[in-house]
Amino acid sequence: MNWRNKNVLVAGGAGMIGSHMARRLVKEGANVTVVDDLSSGSPQNIKDIRKDIKFYVYDLRDASVCKTVCDNKFAVFVFAANMGGIGWLENHHYDIGRDNILINANLLDACRINSVDHVYESSSACCYNISLQDTDKEIRLSEGMAWPALPNEIYGLEKLYMEELALSYIKDCGMNIKIGRHHNVYDGCFTSFCRDKSKAPCGLILKAIEHPETPFTIWGDGSQIRSFLYVDDCIEMVLRLMDTNYNKPINIGTEQGVRISYLAELAIKASGKNIEPKYDLSKPQGVKSRNSDNTLFREIVGYEPKVTLEEGIPMVYSWAIENYKLLEGI
Repeated sequence: MNWRNKNVLVAGGAGMIGSHMARRLVKEGANVTVVDDLSSGSPQNIKDIRKDIKFYVYDLRDASVCKTVCDNKFAVFVFAANMGGIGWLENHHYDIGRDNILINANLLDACRINSVDHVYESSSACCYNISLQDTDKEIRLSEGMAWPALPNEIYGLEKLYMEELALSYIKDCGMNIKIGRHHNVYDGCFTSFCRDKSKAPCGLILKAIEHPETPFTIWGDGSQIRSFLYVDDCIEMVLRLMDTNYNKPINIGTEQGVRISYLAELAIKASGKNIEPKYDLSKPQGVKSRNSDNTLFREIVGYEPKVTLEEGIPMVYSWAIENYKLLEGI
């Protein structure tokens, strides 16, 4: 897709994935507008492209705001969400459900009203049926496994609802909407190390950086299996998906499933420190096994993620060391 001189909105564009998408679209020559309420994002995340974009601090739970920011847009990317790691998801049920349903419903309808040509909706692997993930063995989740519905927390339920709502807009209104189910995207940005909201990769990297002043504690027994997608691969996968005619939910992830204990080993190795992890079984640890099946993505798009976890974790660790004093929420 030729993005040059196209008017594009990145909702949640001051967050981790959104800021990388905004940066890539600027590079592609698009006229980028970023909207973020800064509940999870930060101007720090887009400071290098600030002069190249329009940036507004708006609340996308307001339908009138969504209608205004979607006006005269060629494409809208929806990354805005109330979300965080497993600790955040298990302790903020009502506000996650309320906020994310409002954000997505308002933006979808604003895109309909403004006849936006291309829409990207970011869903989550949390929408998959958790009964399939109660195993100590690695399981790869293919797109059809979300139904019958039994998602992980209200975050997974509202993401599944959002998918169905988007599919309804496609069917009833003829809209062009792409739906990606994201699997644990990670990278260094100024807010991804926030103690309240950080996900496992950045949370463990931060503990390694601060050790021994901070205990290096793994939530659970470390046997949980996950796959982690480096953000550059995520952005590439989303943009390539936008070039297709496929309008159903599809995995955006990697098939490299690892145990959390191994992820911790990589963070410790990157630190160069002699660290003996401790385990806290009282902390939230989520499902036992969740990994992406990329078969459909290979068939539709023909792209494989390039960055392995063994390559990505040291890069993020180095970035965090370089920018430690500027990290927010730690």
